[in-house]
Amino acid sequence: MSEVKIAPIPDLGQRTDEITIYAGPCSVESAEQFDEVAACVKALGLSWIRGGAFKPRTNPHSFQGLGEEALRIMKDAGDKYGLKTLTEVMDSAHCQLVADYVDGLQVGARNFQNFSLLKKIGQVTAESQQMVLYKRGFAGTIAEWLAATDYITDCGNGNVVLCERGIRTFETATRFTLDIAAVPVIHKQSLYPVCIDVSHPAGQRDLVPSLAYAAVAAGADSLMIEVHPNPPVAKSDGPQQLTPAQFEKLVGELRDLAAVFGKKIV
Repeated sequence: MSEVKIAPIPDLGQRTDEITIYAGPCSVESAEQFDEVAACVKALGLSWIRGGAFKPRTNPHSFQGLGEEALRIMKDAGDKYGLKTLTEVMDSAHCQLVADYVDGLQVGARNFQNFSLLKKIGQVTAESQQMVLYKRGFAGTIAEWLAATDYITDCGNGNVVLCERGIRTFETATRFTLDIAAVPVIHKQSLYPVCIDVSHPAGQRDLVPSLAYAAVAAGADSLMIEVHPNPPVAKSDGPQQLTPAQFEKLVGELRDLAAVFGKKIV
């Protein structure tokens, strides 16, 4: 019987011992709301805060975001607390505006294959090399995801983080189905860092910690976690957002878990 040869696990050389957390409210609703979350993020020794300025909503009558006012709020809070800022850009016409205010640009699931937007973001950030956090679409395959990333990188910006945020399946117990296997698969097939958005697939705040534990154990390079001072009155996605106290508890648990793998939460 011939010996079965097993391919060695590749040493990608790009992994670090840090797991970044992008935390903040689904939507920037006011300066006071965002400042309270920013203070929490800073107190926990984290480095990024996120929030929605332009909101892609399924219902056109739902809250659409504060637009440029939200960008100003984010910049002020980032400057005040020494935090990097991240927000979604939805329209090619807004790319330069958003890039002028924040440190990182997010591509949402609904724009997964909006190739003109991806190219415009790559062009606008080519010189600055601002991080682009690129979310997987509801029904996008990993192969499609990796291929479309070239629309950004070919235009000059290689600073891309791929964000798994759950895919749409027949399962209804959660808002989306988190494809945790995307982490090792992407690490195997590329050098891109992988973020796991643990809030959107959960859809319920009590499920968020378990998905966050799984993301750390699977080797995610970063996590996205939604935090709101008063989730019941949030203008979008209230049921999945953690309170600052819940978030503080989770960060402590994630730090203990990350240490098991020789990593640290930043």
